[in-house]
Amino acid sequence: MPLPTFDRVQPGVTIPVFWALLLGVTVLCLLPTAYLPQKVFSLWDKAQHALAFATLAALGLLAYPHRRWRVLAGLLVFGGLIELAQAATGWRQGEWADWLADAAGLALGLALAGSLQRPVNPT
Repeated sequence: MPLPTFDRVQPGVTIPVFWALLLGVTVLCLLPTAYLPQKVFSLWDKAQHALAFATLAALGLLAYPHRRWRVLAGLLVFGGLIELAQAATGWRQGEWADWLADAAGLALGLALAGSLQRPVNPT
């Protein structure tokens, strides 16, 4: 049984979900750490960054399939701006390692979106 693809997902669905997720990630990244759950293991922070940006990339690429590189470049800049904003707050720390985790997540999201958009060959 072939895996489903998302070639027919309506932009009216994916676009608002993408922007809502982007807003949610922004809020979570700028909340004071007292409001966030404790780290489960030492690399959990990097895993969260990678998973969040993989999800953002996959949704963004499904929402804007003809603007792939703009979506990815925009999300990479967004990740850097989040780190700068965290460094400017008194309660968070901006880390370039987080930005690298964001970039790794973008690569994962690109692969995920590519596999979801790939047409299914009936055999």
